[in-house]
Amino acid sequence: MQENYLAKWLNNELTEAELAEFKNSDEYASYQRILETSSTLEAPSFNMDNAFEALQNRRTLQEPKVVRLKPFKRFLRVAAAVTLIMVGSYFYLNTLTENIATQYAENKEVVLPDSSEILLNADSKITYSEKNWDKDRNVSLEGEAFFKVAKGKRFTVSTAHGTVAVLGTQFNVENRKGFFEVTCFEGLVSVTFNSKETKLPAGTSFMVIDGKVMETEKPNTTAPSWVNNESTFKSIPLKYVLDEFQRQHNITVETQNIDINKLFTGTFSNTNTDLALQSISVPSQIRFKLEGQKVLFYAESAP
Repeated sequence: MQENYLAKWLNNELTEAELAEFKNSDEYASYQRILETSSTLEAPSFNMDNAFEALQNRRTLQEPKVVRLKPFKRFLRVAAAVTLIMVGSYFYLNTLTENIATQYAENKEVVLPDSSEILLNADSKITYSEKNWDKDRNVSLEGEAFFKVAKGKRFTVSTAHGTVAVLGTQFNVENRKGFFEVTCFEGLVSVTFNSKETKLPAGTSFMVIDGKVMETEKPNTTAPSWVNNESTFKSIPLKYVLDEFQRQHNITVETQNIDINKLFTGTFSNTNTDLALQSISVPSQIRFKLEGQKVLFYAESAP
């Protein structure tokens, strides 16, 4: 059989004589089965537009991505802001403090993390670190407070006049302008004033008035009088007595022609204003005039 019979047969170009000769060949039967089988096969559909779009997408994904960096100055500003926030947060968390204050005519009870108790007198403030309390039992005081300290590590009270240190006891600290007094009611208290330490056993006091250490009498109570709504004084200048009246009753005090340095001994009520005014004026031999939230103390001889 000629070699080109197959091609001519597929293209229907054989003559009758050539076709008869080709059918008699050994290869014809095999070619015929291949032709019949291939005629039943279907080529997959092909969309030129879709194929082109898929090719473009693959090229896009394979291309390296380029990220444009922010300007360097802006980066520095952001970095500085982040650093500032981190540093600020660290110091804030490590210096986190509790601030508790009272107003005029107000007392407040505070329980510390170790169950120690503080009773704040009027117009007073304490500050302490709750986060570091287990390591440092320290309270800063402005004003007056009575402490019942739970036993444990060293407990200190820091004031503008001096420092009070204990391990576990009950004591009162008054820290006012020009006036500093510590009274120990139970246990032992250490008071440091002008770099000098003084030990106070139960039933003793330490007092400083206008920078001068004063002699004190032995207290005959188990707690300061103000916790029972009274203010008691023994040979205290009148100006400090009037200041305390103002704090306890939230009444503005004015004076006229009286000696505010005159020593006063006595007690006044922290809840009854009229009784308190009488308790101050009678032993001091002065008069008073109360108008609303203001009181004037003046000498008996004044017009």
